Order: sequence, then C-alpha cells, then structure tokens
Amino acid sequence: MFLPLSALRRTAAVLLGAALLVGCTGGNGGGAADGKSRESAGASGAAPARSAASAGGGAALSLIAQGPGPQAHYTVQAQPAPGTCHYRTSRGQPLQDASCTPGTLNPDVTQATLKSTVCHTGGYTSTIRPPMSVTSVEKAANARSYGYTAGLHDAEYDHLVSLELGGDPNDARNLWVEPPPPGHTPGSGPTNPKDAVENKLH
Repeated sequence: MFLPLSALRRTAAVLLGAALLVGCTGGNGGGAADGKSRESAGASGAAPARSAASAGGGAALSLIAQGPGPQAHYTVQAQPAPGTCHYRTSRGQPLQDASCTPGTLNPDVTQATLKSTVCHTGGYTSTIRPPMSVTSVEKAANARSYGYTAGLHDAEYDHLVSLELGGDPNDARNLWVEPPPPGHTPGSGPTNPKDAVENKLH
C-alpha cells in the first residue's frame, strides 16, 4: 500500500529522536488505536516548544511548538486570513501549507503520562476532541484560508499531528482542511489512507 508522504512527514516529526511516543502496544500502556475524528478544532497563539529533555523525547520534538492543550470548554478559534494558505502536492497527494499548519503538540502528553493519555485503554481522544459546533465553523473558515472551494463533505478537517500521536486538539496551527486523495469518489465523505498509518504508529 502506498503511504502518502504527508502522513510520513507528520508522524516522523513526532517519532524521531528518543521518541516521546513509542507505541501503545509496546509496554508503555494498554489499548488499541484510539481513532480520530473527521472534524476537529483550532486556536492561534501558544507557548514555545518545550525542550527535548523536558519532553522526554528527541531533538525533533523541540522543533514542534506546543499548543494550549485540552480545554474544559472549547470556543471557535481564529483561522488564517482567507487565501493566505496554499496547498502543495507530492505524488498527487495533498500537503498542507507548512507556514499556516506546522503542527503543534498537546502539552499533556509526555513520556510520564502515556498510560493516562494516548495509551489509555478506555480511549483518550474522544475526551479531548472539540465538539462539532466548534469545528464545523472552524472548518468552513479554514477552507477559506486555503481557498478550498469543493464540497466540504469530502474534505477532512484534519490534525496534522493526530490526537492519538500527541497532537494538540484545539490549535489552528495543527488543523487544516485536507482535500480528498486521488481516486476519491465524490460525495462519499472523507477517506484517507494516512489514517491507517496513524493507527499503526499509535
């Protein structure tokens, strides 16, 4: 199966070095893949990335900023100005604008908290995912940011660093309207081969 470059770049950035997330079936916690939503949320400002030492991970982690983390109450967050983000492609697969969507990490996920966060057997991502009442508004605004004019039903409002791999749930820098991959059947809803990659890495 061809693995989209976007999925490899996204996950490699999180897993390189001493790797904060080493997989939930390898002795660091229980549970099967936690899954991910088709629509999530976004926010703007956040604290600088923590150091690799404090994260328990390698140098790659220090290159990714931290987001604000899970919130008790999510609100609609500002998105980049309309038309300021531009899609790229690699082998026909859509890629995000690295300036608009560089990815951010969930500060609650550290080496010490794996068992209670991303490796929690009862599921973790569903407890931190913003509601659709927030994400549907943000998705429409982000589509304008990227100049996406096709049907939103087929596009995924996607976390660049997935929630199950320690991505921030509500930071606009970690979310983008991802067009469907080549060969997608119009009207069939979001389908993306990278989801299987993320689940396997989890």
